[in-house]
Amino acid sequence: MPNIPLPNIPLPHSDLSRRDLLRLTAAGAVAGTAGSALSAFPAYAADIDYTARKTFDDWDRLFQEGGPGQPDQPNDNTNRDGRSGMLAWSQSYVLLGLVRMYEKYRDTYYLDRLIDNVDQVLAVRDSERGVTDYRGLSLPAWRADHPYTTGYATLADSNGQPLLDLREALSYAEDTTVTVTAGTRPDTFTVQLVNTFVNRTVTLSDLSLDPASPDYAVSRIYAAAPGPLQLTAADRRPTPRAGDVPRLGTYEMHCKPVIFAVHTGMITYPIASFVRLVAGSPVLRRRYQRKAAEYLTACREAVAVHDWEYDEEGGHLIWPKGQPLAYDGCEQPINQSVGLGQTLVELALATGESGYRRKVAAMGRMLAGQLTVDAGDAYLWHYWPAGGRIYEGFMKTGNPDSDVSIFTPSGGPARQFEDISHGAIDVEFAVRAFRARLAFTGLDMERLARTFTQNVATTDADGLPAVHTTVGGTAIGAASVAHQAPRWMQVSPWNPQVHAHCLALYKRYQPTPERDGQQAIGFGWLLANVAYLNWGAR
Repeated sequence: MPNIPLPNIPLPHSDLSRRDLLRLTAAGAVAGTAGSALSAFPAYAADIDYTARKTFDDWDRLFQEGGPGQPDQPNDNTNRDGRSGMLAWSQSYVLLGLVRMYEKYRDTYYLDRLIDNVDQVLAVRDSERGVTDYRGLSLPAWRADHPYTTGYATLADSNGQPLLDLREALSYAEDTTVTVTAGTRPDTFTVQLVNTFVNRTVTLSDLSLDPASPDYAVSRIYAAAPGPLQLTAADRRPTPRAGDVPRLGTYEMHCKPVIFAVHTGMITYPIASFVRLVAGSPVLRRRYQRKAAEYLTACREAVAVHDWEYDEEGGHLIWPKGQPLAYDGCEQPINQSVGLGQTLVELALATGESGYRRKVAAMGRMLAGQLTVDAGDAYLWHYWPAGGRIYEGFMKTGNPDSDVSIFTPSGGPARQFEDISHGAIDVEFAVRAFRARLAFTGLDMERLARTFTQNVATTDADGLPAVHTTVGGTAIGAASVAHQAPRWMQVSPWNPQVHAHCLALYKRYQPTPERDGQQAIGFGWLLANVAYLNWGAR
């Protein structure tokens, strides 16, 4: 699944150059451990206090000015941008930030703000909106399609009867235009597919819909799969026969909606955290018991949507074969399994129920089994589960029925290290599971903290604070990558340099909310990070 690009945050106006501003010193430098990437940075002019409650509160009010608490989920199917899962990647961070701000300051103002947003989030579940997923089910969770899910273009005859589905598993499939022209031989046709997002073109000449022909479209496309656009095809005719030819002209790709476990997890995690906070406090129960009961039911129902994806033996989630995703039939990325696991931890704590506890323990064993110790006694792990189908790679069998995946008949191996943004989800789950005494040890926490201080945190060629893009210490990331670093704050109790480096990054780049007129654009991630800089401050 691709990362949706983060917004390009403008730097605050100054008559000084950015480098000059960074070189200005304030009282004291950010201290680091000797010989590490955190050793004595230059100090910076503190234009913005990212550890101040006021900074969060001001920007939270700005977010509210953008409209309802979750402005990015449509009430119909016409808003394309609203279909990209942004509740999971924007609003969820607002909710998480409000939880962390309550934990820091113990002011129920933040819980009241949380309720304002959660009520709006729950009001746009599929079951409330009356919309369905690709199976036709209207469920108590939040579907998404473009740019994540498989695209379909159905070629039809002159009477509108469907003949052939062209299926594109490459992300951003709806940016593909399909043009059908006549072939050079009778009863053949040529298809050209142009995806403007990735700037790729595929031309399939002289295809046939005769199953006995060597140019039978389904067979030729399967033989070439996955190809530049990850195409497969399915014959839609009840009785395939020779002589059928699709209507000439232009067709569009459309994506089918799927409810992603990681989206459900990201959205419900802070909601379940609220339930856990209320369950653990007689004072909060007197004030919020009714809401906590309502939210507990909502979280239970949302999590249960994904029971059919859960592999109990492996402690991870799979994408069931036939789900319109690129890697149907395969294990989900580690972060997507434990993304839902975050909610399961909170439900286990709030309810004490053995079913939730068992799942958390199994997911903890799964993640622990993926962690390897490097030379610096820090942990390394990969984006895809090591030993899994995508990590190891898989080949087509010659028959889609026996292939691992329908939409990607062969794929991998994919063995990249976990990136730091998705890695933050893994770390969040691990720390919460440890604190719940359901998985991991204190030594695990120390090693995860060292992953940040030794492998993620670094300095650039000018000696300025920076981060690597992955837990393996690969290339230095851009500012948009550095902006995500405070989401590792859960491990700061095991090494305060996590907070120190994250604060140094924010003082360097000084991210601020984007605005479009009077509308705040989705900067929920910034609110969560500022909340974490407050939360982790000593």
